[in-house]
Amino acid sequence: MKTSADNQNFEHAFAYVGTYGDETHPGGIYTFSVKEGVENIKAISHVAQPAQAGYLVFDKQTHTLYSVDERKNDGRGPVSPPASVFALSVDQASGELTPINSCLAPTPFPTFLNLDSEGRRLVSANHGGFDHIEKAVFKDGRWTSDYLYDDSSVIVYNLGDDGSVEQISDLVVLEGHGKDPNGSLQAGGHAQSGPHAHSCVLSPDRKHLLVCDKGTDRIYVYQFGDKLKLINFYQFPEESAPRHLEFFGDDRVYLTLELSSQVASMNFNPASGELVLIDQVSTLPDNYLYPNEPAEIRVHPKGKFVYLNNRGEDTLVCFKVSSDGMLSRKGYTKLAKSIHPGLAARSFTFTSDGKYIFLADRPDNLLKVYAVDEETGGVSLINSVEVPQPVYVELVSF
Repeated sequence: MKTSADNQNFEHAFAYVGTYGDETHPGGIYTFSVKEGVENIKAISHVAQPAQAGYLVFDKQTHTLYSVDERKNDGRGPVSPPASVFALSVDQASGELTPINSCLAPTPFPTFLNLDSEGRRLVSANHGGFDHIEKAVFKDGRWTSDYLYDDSSVIVYNLGDDGSVEQISDLVVLEGHGKDPNGSLQAGGHAQSGPHAHSCVLSPDRKHLLVCDKGTDRIYVYQFGDKLKLINFYQFPEESAPRHLEFFGDDRVYLTLELSSQVASMNFNPASGELVLIDQVSTLPDNYLYPNEPAEIRVHPKGKFVYLNNRGEDTLVCFKVSSDGMLSRKGYTKLAKSIHPGLAARSFTFTSDGKYIFLADRPDNLLKVYAVDEETGGVSLINSVEVPQPVYVELVSF
């Protein structure tokens, strides 16, 4: 653990915590100072918009924080704000957030952001909702029903030199569906009735964009630029539902599979965009028999361990990675108990040196900080701070 002297030079300045709003809490983004180290976290301020701040990303070049507003429009003449992406300026001294602008997301529930700072682009994965519309249609000489589902998309936004979100340069609507109905608790078994992009991750060389579509059990690989060009995809078995993905180095990928409750390791070919499966194992112990959906995945900066959070078992789990990419469950830490996987702890992140994990434990209404044992992979809780409905943490340094 760091000493008091070390804490004066902590590597990160601020922690921004995105929250979900509801009838009891306005949502928005909370700012905390971490300049004095993980044991001396201080609340600074709160902005109420965007209210559904489910994902954040910071641009160090322009000192801009980007956030989704994860919602769906009401329809013609909406009474609530539309789904959008927000840009907020970060004051380097105080950490205070000042709105710059927002840009409409033409498809509902933007849920993930990725930043191409050098190319001045922001990419959004828009999940779409689970609900449907039933339409009367006359087909093959008789009246019957047809069903319409939300579009799910990947959107590329251009960014201004001042950090503002400018026009959309490309929007790709995903197609297809998975097994419907299936065994998921989500949407009454209709979680794969259409595509659902849940993450969009740039390769380290910024030449490819990998999109996890949990609705079709696919990872799509696009050539990245102002326009997206599909060059490859990987098909998982039915009811796998790839959710979140993270690179380690140029050619290794790790991801969570939400519906099959698995974690996978893959090799990625930067030349062709091809993905090859290395290992795919359960995120759960053999004796666990209840519903579970893994969510976030993070690779320790040294690459020896991969961490994910199980929603249902309600744990932060460590997997050891062998030299050839094979995965083995090493240990776990209990998190707050959730009444449903969709209401469990949602995300976490490492400090850049890998010594600490900041975790948004939604059922506990706490931002939790864990110290990481870099030899064993074990974690220990060292601090917690109250935050209503926390769902995402972004650590910022300048």
